[in-house]
Amino acid sequence: MLETGDLLVDLRPDGALWLTLNRPEVLNAFSPELSVALAERLEDAGANDEVRVVVITGTGTSFSAGADISGADAHERFDVRALDAANRIIRAVTGCPKPVVAAVNGVAAGVGCSTALAADLVVAAESATFLLAFARIGLMPDGGTSATVAAAIGRARAMRMALLAEPLTGREAHEAGLVSHVAADEELPGLVDKIVGRLATGAPLAQAATKKAVNAATLDQLEPALERERTGQAILLRTADVAEGMRAFGEGRRPEFRGE
Repeated sequence: MLETGDLLVDLRPDGALWLTLNRPEVLNAFSPELSVALAERLEDAGANDEVRVVVITGTGTSFSAGADISGADAHERFDVRALDAANRIIRAVTGCPKPVVAAVNGVAAGVGCSTALAADLVVAAESATFLLAFARIGLMPDGGTSATVAAAIGRARAMRMALLAEPLTGREAHEAGLVSHVAADEELPGLVDKIVGRLATGAPLAQAATKKAVNAATLDQLEPALERERTGQAILLRTADVAEGMRAFGEGRRPEFRGE
């Protein structure tokens, strides 16, 4: 296993490339360095003949809590560069010719949720949580979720998740059609290994063609969504509401939004 900063990289003998987010002290929240490392590894995997399947997961009890907005000056540090980094990850996941599996072992929020839902197969623990938390800090969904979530579960349920920031457990997400597989927490590793094993021994050209065809049929609005989200988020990041939302998050209180 190779450790690259906050990302654990493990190419196993069966051709499965495991990419493990490794910032458990902040629930595997994305730092700029982690975002770049994950995107680079995903991009490299597409051209590496030794890689047959990619698995993204998190260390400890979380998949990823999303962007790291900890600290008193988070609203000053968080800008459009974070959106570009997130979009690069989503494009790398969906554009990779190898199957990408998200093994969601805990909370998947914000861009963590976006990353998981961009994967081809999402295998979730029953206790996992899928949360588009953007509204809680005065932002809109990004990472392509305005397209991927609606494509998976429809407009009405997508609006509930996005506008009300309502979380779904792994079981609820599976019943809604948001994820492909769900397992009891203790059975998650075994199920992931079984799925990854099947993909690793599958026909790589057929899998690449299948992924491309299904994504073209269902995610034809992903690229426009990424651009709309970037534009909208860039505007929102300059508002007083976002500054208040991030301060309130850091202080553990409810924000007071004023539409400014």
